[in-house]
Order: sequence, then C-alpha cells, then structure tokens
Amino acid sequence: MHLIRGNATLNSAQPIIATIGNFDGMHVGHQAIMQRMNELAQKNNAKTCVITFEPLPHEVFNANQTPARLQGTRDRFNNFKTQNIHTCMLLRFNEAFRSQTANDFIQHTLLDRMNLHTLIVGDDFRFGNNREGTFTTLQEAGIKHGFNVEQTPTITHVGERISSTRIRCALQQNDLTTAATLLGRPYRISGRVVHGEKVGRQLGFPTANIALKKQVPPLQGVFAVNATCEETGKTYPAVANLGRRPTVNGLALLLEVHLLDAEEQLYGMHMAIDFMHHVRGEIKFDSLDALKTQIAKDANSAKKLLQENPS
Repeated sequence: MHLIRGNATLNSAQPIIATIGNFDGMHVGHQAIMQRMNELAQKNNAKTCVITFEPLPHEVFNANQTPARLQGTRDRFNNFKTQNIHTCMLLRFNEAFRSQTANDFIQHTLLDRMNLHTLIVGDDFRFGNNREGTFTTLQEAGIKHGFNVEQTPTITHVGERISSTRIRCALQQNDLTTAATLLGRPYRISGRVVHGEKVGRQLGFPTANIALKKQVPPLQGVFAVNATCEETGKTYPAVANLGRRPTVNGLALLLEVHLLDAEEQLYGMHMAIDFMHHVRGEIKFDSLDALKTQIAKDANSAKKLLQENPS
C-alpha cells in the first residue's frame, strides 16, 4: 500500500475509486465500503484510495473530551493493507483544514489531487466548515466535474447501527464477544516490543512489553490473548495485562504479554495482540508475592479459556 502525506498528489493515469473517513477499527461497516471499492476498481480498471486524517477530526473538535481510539495509526494502515487498498492519503486535520469550505475541500482534496472516478461515503458523512457539505453537495459536484458518488447504507447488528462508538462501549464493558462480532474479528492492538523494567522476569513471568505510544485503548485489565509476531508469523497463546500496574506504582499505561507455552526473544519485533477473553480487572496487591501468586492463577485461567474457547 502506498502512503501519501501532506499536499502530494496521487499520480496515476488510472481512475481512482476513493472513500473518506476515520475508519477507526475497520469494523464490518467499513469493510463493506472497502469491498465495494475493490469491486468498482476491478470493473473499471481503477485503483483504490482511502482518504483519512491525523489527528482524527473529533480529536480537534472535542480536544478535552476525546474518546479513546480503538487502534493507533499503524494499525489503521495495516487494516487498509488487509483490505487490499492501493493508496492511503493521510491529511493533517488542523484549524486551517477544518475552516475550508465544502467546495474548497472538493477542489483541493479531490479534484486537484487525483483522477477521481467514484467517491463512496457513509450515510452520515459531512464535510467542510461547520459541516456544511452533504451527500447532495457531493452529487452536485460529481455532475459538474464528472465523477460518480455512492452512498453506503447503514449496516446494523441486532437492530442497532454498527459504529466505532458502539465497539468502544462494548470494550469498556469487557464485552469482547460483541466487539469481535462488530469488528468481524477479535479486537487487536499491535506495537513494537520494547524493554521494560523486567518486573515480570523477576517474578518468574517474563513479558513482552508492547509500546502503546500515545494510544489509550478503551479497555483495561487482564486478558487471555493470542499474540502474533508479525516478522515470523508465529502465534502464541498468552496472558496480557493492560493497565498501569498499581502494585509496583506504575504510572504509564502499558501492555504486558506473557507467552504461556514459549519463551522467545522478541525485542524490536512487532506483535499483534488479539484480545480473546477477559480474565479480571486490574488490582493493587499488598506485596509482590501476592502479585506473583495471582499472575500464576491468571496464566492458568487464560490457558484454560483459550483451550476451551479458541475463537
């Protein structure tokens, strides 16, 4: 997949099938859009392009009440690759960008930067200053400038709209089953394995510490997970703690993963962590011995859960 940043154009003589959105989590509604894009690209000998933002628009509009992202930027890119998207156009969402008119957005982002054939948007898509641009605005521009506009229907599950917000709420309640249903796969966080304080190794449970950077996931606690090394493709059953480690006076949010049946040197590699089952919430213990005893129980619980309910 190609990544375009800043003001670069998509230099392709082939027509472009594009979509615009945050695509946080790549749930089944998003996947339906990607599938439609690929269908149109194959039919029209075209290339696909996802236009997305960093930071996400709601992180600019509601800076003091920003909800947790489902996934970081790297995971978003990996999701696009998984959906066979040719190009990702990453736009910086700032005050200058948000203040442009709907017509300026159409001209500068769509017409000037790509050979647009079809634009696919969700049924709630709005754009431009004060969200003035609507689907009708895009249709009128398409007639004028010669591109097609498609609107994707709302996709529901048990009568409710599938959305990143709904998935976030499920994860906050440790409802991994509902989250996986809406995502079409288990909830995943990935990152590079970095050196930690080696507390787990001292307790007899060495962990791979996954760098979260600025990401604050919408769930915390102890989980049974599947951990996949992206470089080797190997998947390991594991137990993970996602939290601030109150027993050792931890401050930063950390994802620690202990492989249940293997011990590997994973420093510097990228690990994809699929959250399969919730084991317990994070607890502050009176001593490291009490913590060590609980970790052993957690490891046994995780192993049992993964054996009895592998998916």
